[in-house]
Amino acid sequence: QVQVVLSGGGLVQPGGSLTLSCAASGNIFKIYGMGWYRQSPGKERELVAGAGSDDSTKYDDSVKGRFIISRDNAKQTVTLQMNNLKPEDTAVYYCNAAILSGVQRRDYWGQGAQVTVSS
Repeated sequence: QVQVVLSGGGLVQPGGSLTLSCAASGNIFKIYGMGWYRQSPGKERELVAGAGSDDSTKYDDSVKGRFIISRDNAKQTVTLQMNNLKPEDTAVYYCNAAILSGVQRRDYWGQGAQVTVSS
């Protein structure tokens, strides 16, 4: 059994910073890509940042230069450092991990965390 647990989130003023963390545990043979998504009311869930198993990273244009994704393969964690937050960053954030458990590879999702940027 595999679990992906997210921590962090909350309320912050514009220009502030927040950190989200996600930890995978359980019967894990290999973790492929890990990433962060967000979903605002009335919008589709979108990829914010991704980190490959080869240390590659990618970012949505809207967060480039402000957000930093990092992963620790030994600890099976991924973190999203969010700086200079804007009201339009307000959303529920989810972490995602593509995990090989046993003979099955599938996507696992964290439970979601509300991030609200408001004065």
